[in-house]
This record gives sequence, C-alpha cells and structure tokens, in this order.
Amino acid sequence: MTDSIKSFDQLKLSSQIQKSLDRMGFLAPTPVQAQTIPLMVDGYDVIAKAPTGSGKTFAFGIPIVEGLDYSIADIQAVIVCPTRELCIQIASELRELAAFCPKVHIATLYGGQPIAKQFKSLKRQPQIVVATPGRLLDHIGRGTVWLGNVYTAVLDEADEMLKMGFISDVRKILNTTPADTQMVMFSATISREVMDIAWQYQRNTVEVKISSEGENRPKIAQFSLVSSGNRRHQDMLNIIEQLDLHRVIVFCNMKSTVRHVSNRLIKSGCSVQGLHGDIPQRRRNHIMNGFRNGSFNVLVATDVAARGIDVEDVDAVFNYDIPDENEYYLHRIGRTGRAKQRGLSFTFVTENDTFRMRDIKKYTHSQITEIEYNEQGRLVLKSGTLLSEAVNNNIFD
Repeated sequence: MTDSIKSFDQLKLSSQIQKSLDRMGFLAPTPVQAQTIPLMVDGYDVIAKAPTGSGKTFAFGIPIVEGLDYSIADIQAVIVCPTRELCIQIASELRELAAFCPKVHIATLYGGQPIAKQFKSLKRQPQIVVATPGRLLDHIGRGTVWLGNVYTAVLDEADEMLKMGFISDVRKILNTTPADTQMVMFSATISREVMDIAWQYQRNTVEVKISSEGENRPKIAQFSLVSSGNRRHQDMLNIIEQLDLHRVIVFCNMKSTVRHVSNRLIKSGCSVQGLHGDIPQRRRNHIMNGFRNGSFNVLVATDVAARGIDVEDVDAVFNYDIPDENEYYLHRIGRTGRAKQRGLSFTFVTENDTFRMRDIKKYTHSQITEIEYNEQGRLVLKSGTLLSEAVNNNIFD
C-alpha cells in the first residue's frame, strides 16, 4: 500500500494540514512519511530506522496533529528528543504544520530556557509538548506537567538519546503515560538500548526501515584535502571562493577551536558566528535564527549543533577536524544535501589519517574523493579535473 502513495492527497488529510503542506511546497510524502503516517493513524506502535533529513518530523507530526481532540484540555502527545536544538527545530516545524489549526498549542521544554516562560506556556494548556528528558522530568516532579492523558509518545533520535545516558529518564517519563499510549521511536540505528525500550513499552509494533540508498540517500559529494594547522584556514577560503559557496557550516571538535577559527575567518572578511556548548541558550537560538535568515554566511560549531540544525540551503559542510566518532561524521555532513538538494562536504586530513578515513568510508559506505592543488593554484581531482567543473557538472551522480 505505502509503495503506491505518491502524493499527500492519497492520505486524505484535513484541509488545514493540506493547506500548510501546499504553502510549504510539499507535494509528495517522503518514504518514511508514506510508511509511518498510515501506521500511526491506524494506532500501531512504530519503530522507524531512517537517515537524517528524511522528513521524520512530519512523519509523526501529521498523525499527531490530525488526531488531536480539542475537547480535552490535557497534553495529548509528548515528543522527547536529546538536545535543545532539536527540541526547538521540531516545535518550529510542528507550528508550521499547524499554521491553519488555531486551536493547536505546542510547548517546548528544555534546559537553559527560563522556567517561568515554560510555566506560562503550559498554562495555555498545550496539546503537544516537545521536550528534552531532564527538563520534562523536572516539570513532572513539580506537577506542572501531567502525562496521564497522552495518547502518543515519540522518542526522536532514540539511539542518541539513550547513548547520552538518558535511558533511566526515558523510562521514568514513559512510566507516567497510560499503558495504552501509542509509542513511536525514530532512530538512525537500532541499538540494543533502543530494542530494550521497544520490548518494554511497545506492543502492537510495526518496524519501518528506510534505506539510505537510491532516492532516499542525500545527494552529498564528499571530498578530502590534505591540510593541517592554520593552513586549513586558507584552504577553506580557497574552496569557498572557487566554488562560490554562500552558506556553509564548519565543524570543530573543541570549543577553543571554534573560537579560533571564527576569529580568523572574521579577520579574513567573512560573515561568521560561532556555536558551542558554553554559549547561553538564548544566544544560541539567536545565532541559529540568524543563520536560517541569512544574516551571516558561515556557522562554526562543535557537535552540539550537528543535530538540530535544519537549514535546507546549506551549500557545504567543512570538517575542520575529523570527528572522533564515525556516527558524528554522518550527522555533520547530513546538515547539507537536505530536501533533495545537492550538498558538498570537505574533510581536512593529515598523512596520518589514512586508516581513520578508511574507517569512515567503510562505516558510511561513501565515496570520499581526494582533491589537491594544480600548478595554477586551482583545486582539482586526482584526475586533473577542476573541482569547480566536477561540481557544476554533477559528475558524482
């Protein structure tokens, strides 16, 4: 059945939701949406393995909004995710989805935001709460959140959340929901911890697997360049100039590197902002809004920002440092090539990184093309083809 779903019209959505989708320019559901929405509407528990950028938020958001009972004043759906950035992103997308549903109220609960503001939001009697585990438990303990009438609980990026040590918090949260609550999990990998939660809290479960191959795989051309130390700064500027890149994200492993790289790029005349864990949440929100709105062109960040950044027109991602874990490489480069657009990623390597890059290639099943300079100072592939020519002609399809 789901293979034949080629448009949102076939899902028989409400006119309000269809109007929102039309306004956002979404004509056809992504594979994860086509498979998940009918299952959730029919009341099944779902465990979905899907790659980043596959449209997961609307996959669970559409059935949640469609199923709200406006005669009930209690919270009806709770979405739990690992980071503040992802919490904000999900809530923003759900508000867009419910733009023509004036009775829908959504509350976001996360650490670093004034709790008084959250009290005020909760007094509006939201039907949907999007939260990080710690802050949600805080509100449950204070009695400002009651999940006794929740009909759907969603764990987004479940693998990352459980890997970060939230498994006890997640269990406590789920234990406050009714026994018949629909439980839905989205995860990039199905880890042992994810399966343990599924076994304990899911019943009538359907597993959805979305391959990263074919049309579901983000179109990201990946490159590596031998470079180290401060030389990376000039190499990055050369790539940006030669490819005429307008919006890029630069990932670093440490906060001190973010500050160093940001300062050097500013001195070079770039429009830059840095993002890392020491920056207050309100400032982080302001920076992300500025990046989305095009107020500046280069965002330099630690992995705190790898999840939760949802900007559709990021031209390229730079790995100023090779990430410590293979999984973070995927999360980083997944910030480009979104919404079926083409993306680029560049990783700076040293001669000692041969085995590390081989490991990343094996883990990601990716082709990472080596580039270098020719005698004229232009970036080229090993074959001698200009990088700009290769990118413009899409020779990596």
